[in-house]
Amino acid sequence: MAALVSSGFRRQLEGYGLTTAEIHYHMPDHPGLLQLYIWQDYDLAPEFPELRGFLKFWTESLDGPLHSVRVAHQRLIRPSEWRAVDGIITLH
Repeated sequence: MAALVSSGFRRQLEGYGLTTAEIHYHMPDHPGLLQLYIWQDYDLAPEFPELRGFLKFWTESLDGPLHSVRVAHQRLIRPSEWRAVDGIITLH
């Protein structure tokens, strides 16, 4: 049964929400120009461990220095919207 549930749905039940980061960075060959990169994944607010890990990778491994990061976060499943139901409902 567990194989029928996607990992994204499981993460939402654990409190993860959809996080989008707008990352502006300086182009390595033209530092005066900014480039935009959009990152999106499930993450936990307000600590954002997934985003922080990605930004750490960016600063350690990529040449384009970061300029700024804007973050939007939305929990797709809230406690008031989901509850376990015991029973079977038969529709005719």
